[in-house]
Amino acid sequence: MGNRKVELNQVRKNHGIASFSKGVKTVRPLRKKDSPRLSNRPEKIFKELKLFATDVDGVLTDAGMYYGESGEELKKFHTRDGMGIKLLQAQGLITAIITMENTEIVARRGKKLGIPEVFQGAKDKVAILRHLSEKHGIPLSQMAYIGDDVNDVEALKVVGYAAAPADCVEQVRQVVHYVCKKNGGEGAVREVIDKILAAKGPP
Repeated sequence: MGNRKVELNQVRKNHGIASFSKGVKTVRPLRKKDSPRLSNRPEKIFKELKLFATDVDGVLTDAGMYYGESGEELKKFHTRDGMGIKLLQAQGLITAIITMENTEIVARRGKKLGIPEVFQGAKDKVAILRHLSEKHGIPLSQMAYIGDDVNDVEALKVVGYAAAPADCVEQVRQVVHYVCKKNGGEGAVREVIDKILAAKGPP
C-alpha cells in the first residue's frame, strides 16, 4: 500500500490522475474539472473579481467586417452588452478592452461606455493584463476575461475567470471556464456579466 501511495504522488506530480483496478494502475490526463483553477465555486470567484476585460471582434461584435460605400469600416455592438459593462462599473469593477484591432470605432465605443482602460493594437494580451495588475494592484486571479480566438488563449489561461462566446474557436473552448449560450455580438458579454452580478448582489 505504501508503494502505491508513492506511485500516486508521482503521477499527480506528472499532471495525471491515477486509478487502481485489480492491481493495475492506469493514468488519464487531467480533465477540466480536475483543474486547480476550478477548485473554488464560480460564485466565490465572481465575488472576488475586481476587473473585467473583453476582446472586441467576435465578442463585443459578431466578428463581421462591414464596409460602407466609401470604404469606411463599420462594427455592430449589442446594446445589452454595453448596459452590462455599465452595471459592472456601478459595482466598482474596473472595465477594460483589449484588442488587436486599431480603429476609431473601438475608441468611440470605449469612450461612450466610460471604459477607462482601452488597449488597441494589442499583440501581447497577457503583458497588458500584467500591466493592469501592477497599475491597479489587482492579482490576475481577481480578473475576468472573455475572448473568442487563438490570440486570446494565453490571456484566458492566466485570469481567475475565463469565458467565451458560443461561436468561439475550439482552441479557446478548451481553456475557458465557461462557454456562453449566445454568440459574440449577440449578448454573450452580458450573459457572463449577469452571472457575475448575480453572485455579487446589489451594489
